[in-house]
Amino acid sequence: MQEPMNGKDAVKEHWAKQGFTCDVWIDPPGQVWHDFLHDVDEKVLLLDGECQVDMVGRTVLMQTGDELLIPAGTRHTVRNCGDRPARWLHGYRAVSAAS
Repeated sequence: MQEPMNGKDAVKEHWAKQGFTCDVWIDPPGQVWHDFLHDVDEKVLLLDGECQVDMVGRTVLMQTGDELLIPAGTRHTVRNCGDRPARWLHGYRAVSAAS
């Protein structure tokens, strides 16, 4: 499978310019992450699979190549709704040390 933006390294570089980290995550079929809440913005990019993200009273169905920004303080649930593992890139906005 060819990854978006020519692979993880390109996405990592692009996200870094926007102030985000970038790591790979794999969820098995049926995995559900209930009611997560982060104090910083989170980005996810689905590399392979099908997932559903529920947040702020709406449902986002994600397909391979879809990217989503989850704003800081937004309660969200993520489900792998496919029949195969879901591969993600995910990252968090870096918190500035300067005040």
